[in-house]
Amino acid sequence: MSINSEINKRKTFGIISHPDAGKTTLTEKLLLYSGAIQIAGAVKSNKIKKTAASDFLEIEKQRGISVATSVLTFEYKNHKVNLLDTPGHKDFAEDTYRTLTAVDSVILVVDCVKGVEEQTEKLMQVCRMRNTPVIIFVNKLDREGKDPIEILDELESKLSIKVRPLTYPLGIGSRFKGVYNIYKNSFAFFESNKTKIEDEIQTFNGLDDPELQRIFKDETEKLKGDIELIDGIYDDFNIQEYLKGNQAPVFFGSALNNFGVKELLDSFLEISSAPIERETTSGIVKPTDKSFSGFVFKIHSNLDPKHRDRIAFLRVCSGKFERNKFYYQVRLNRELKFVNPVTFMAQSKSSIDEAYPGDVVGLYDSGQFKIGDTITEGDSFMFKGIPRFSPEVFRIVRNLDPFKSKQLEKGIQYLTDEGLAQLFTQELGNRKVIGVVGELQFEVMKYRLLNEYGAKVDFLHMNSFKAFWVVYNSDAEIEDLLRLRSDSLYYDKNDQLVFIANSQYAYNTAVEKNPKAVFLSAIEHNDKTFSIDNVA
Repeated sequence: MSINSEINKRKTFGIISHPDAGKTTLTEKLLLYSGAIQIAGAVKSNKIKKTAASDFLEIEKQRGISVATSVLTFEYKNHKVNLLDTPGHKDFAEDTYRTLTAVDSVILVVDCVKGVEEQTEKLMQVCRMRNTPVIIFVNKLDREGKDPIEILDELESKLSIKVRPLTYPLGIGSRFKGVYNIYKNSFAFFESNKTKIEDEIQTFNGLDDPELQRIFKDETEKLKGDIELIDGIYDDFNIQEYLKGNQAPVFFGSALNNFGVKELLDSFLEISSAPIERETTSGIVKPTDKSFSGFVFKIHSNLDPKHRDRIAFLRVCSGKFERNKFYYQVRLNRELKFVNPVTFMAQSKSSIDEAYPGDVVGLYDSGQFKIGDTITEGDSFMFKGIPRFSPEVFRIVRNLDPFKSKQLEKGIQYLTDEGLAQLFTQELGNRKVIGVVGELQFEVMKYRLLNEYGAKVDFLHMNSFKAFWVVYNSDAEIEDLLRLRSDSLYYDKNDQLVFIANSQYAYNTAVEKNPKAVFLSAIEHNDKTFSIDNVA
């Protein structure tokens, strides 16, 4: 099969949402419909003991939330689908942002009861910045929520994007019967089942089917009225506008009860983007380029606690990846060979011999990879667009067991390599500070350090406002900073100077007193010298 045929088979997308909108449940049901799993695990259920396939970390099982991106690869209708299930909780937003650099499109899940929430808007802003194609799935129609027309208006106003519903619910809450497929002009009625697919009870041909009128009576007239209203208010679906990120198709359903999921999956495969081109320091790389290239967007340690493995997640961007072939690791300026690359179903891994653009490949890593690393067949460029943001909360590391100092060092090294948190070290006294987006990350880090590395740690409060990477040409340009604020200066894992200001005033003063230096609150992962726009 030609490389173009392989590329066209690939669909690589992320699922994003505000916490508890049903993102991980939808992930499970997409796997269920594809045949990748036979029984879906309830994320929050005492009766169903099987946990979600994408929530495989012990702390995820205990809390019923996703705290790390999981990769799930499956086959469906002659397509190879790479699904990246991201954390919904805002404390793990940076992992989600990094994941969005590795996908070609996104499914955004919205709770019909709560509507558009704060994290939903933030995630959508990231998608809009990249012009990522977005499909919206309005979930939990089996609950008493907002009117579907009200939801559509809210999506347009709060997410600043044109929407076009491609399915529409018949009823809501206890009256919810199923979804009308506007795109296909048909109606399918399902029975509720939380773990297995139910056969379709009956399929109708459009809104004027007499059988539809006979079964649903007055509800059919309301549905017809709503569809006429939709046709009058919203532009027709335009696939090119969707692919440009200007229009978001909307699907309604209940992931928990399997309503509307099949329509979503089938339509997604039909309209979503194949692997797209990507920007590098040497220009644009296209999926059809003959030479292989890819970048590392995620690192995870101890996917299998029994083997203490460390996996680098590589997004293939061009050419063909082959097992046992030497490739060029650009940052280290060295060649590497991968004897056992794998593909994923969350925690489970399967060995592969080759991979194509759009695929996510797991590479066993002995510590040679960092997030943002580029691998090529010899070309010396780096992929752009993998940001590292200033943390919002800082804590001082305190070792509670001096006999486990080596384990603590290793654990902090590996967990910060994953991007779970950022490590800042002060040269004088080797003081270590961990910076995170939210408090929950400290809890996860403490749990994983103890259970995966046997290290007991506490995180002490630290007065802080924000971290800024300092860009300068010589020490003379930051003389004031070095002389008066040395207690606030640290180095990150790339040996870049970082100023952790304890207040807005301290930051403003440092900027004023060191006018030749540049203070950045966000930089690229993959290159010390390259910075992105200051978003302080």
